[in-house]
Amino acid sequence: MLRARVAAGARGRIMRALVLAATLSAAAPAASQDLRVAAAADLQAVLPAIAARFEQETGRRAVATFGSSGNFFAQLQNGAPFDVFLSADIDYPRRLEADGLTAPGTLRVYASGKLVVWARTGGVDVSRGLAALAGPAVRQIAIANPAHAPYGRAAVAALRHEGLYERVQAKLVLGENISQAAQFAQSGNVDAGIIALSLALAPAMKDTGSYIDIPDSFYPAIVQAAVVMQSTRQRDLATLFVDFLSRPAIVQLLQSSGFARPPVSATAK
Repeated sequence: MLRARVAAGARGRIMRALVLAATLSAAAPAASQDLRVAAAADLQAVLPAIAARFEQETGRRAVATFGSSGNFFAQLQNGAPFDVFLSADIDYPRRLEADGLTAPGTLRVYASGKLVVWARTGGVDVSRGLAALAGPAVRQIAIANPAHAPYGRAAVAALRHEGLYERVQAKLVLGENISQAAQFAQSGNVDAGIIALSLALAPAMKDTGSYIDIPDSFYPAIVQAAVVMQSTRQRDLATLFVDFLSRPAIVQLLQSSGFARPPVSATAK
């Protein structure tokens, strides 16, 4: 009888150990799951370096999908499975927050974008700035689609500021996002582009063309913000990634990659 009870107890301990092992095994894939980041296209040149630093520090990967902020906004409204949203327009995260689709208190402003006029070497003389785009030699100009891309709206605002929009409207070729607009210009399919400074500084574009800054006063500030989605199953990790963007070293990296500090008024909201 004693041996039977001992044997039963041993079997019980073995079963509990097996259940615990199975539970840990089932939890392991979730714990090691990559962080899914919906990222504005202007981050395409710098975000891989930020993600690499994050992985080095935490051992966890942040995998980005790049696109226009407006398109991501529509997808996230419909339940797209992203953990973090890095938007080029703070209005989109705020609207998601107002709809209860983001984790409370996780919205962070991380940078401001900057616009430039870019053209291939030997082409348009960009030293004249936006005025050069009105010349007869310029037949096509790439910008991001203003219907859903913050840089496209900023480009239109800058052209209107200089009284040029009506003169060049027929020349505009719309990219799905700012990265595609930059590709149109870099490939030579268009004569020039109004693109993000962060993309103009990328090696492929830096080596094949030149740019000139468009004054900040010509367009509304392109205030960029990150937020954690309410639906994420990795809220702690996602929040850690969003907060990581405020690290001094990451802020410095963003600035050296063509971004500016956001206005104080934006960070205070």
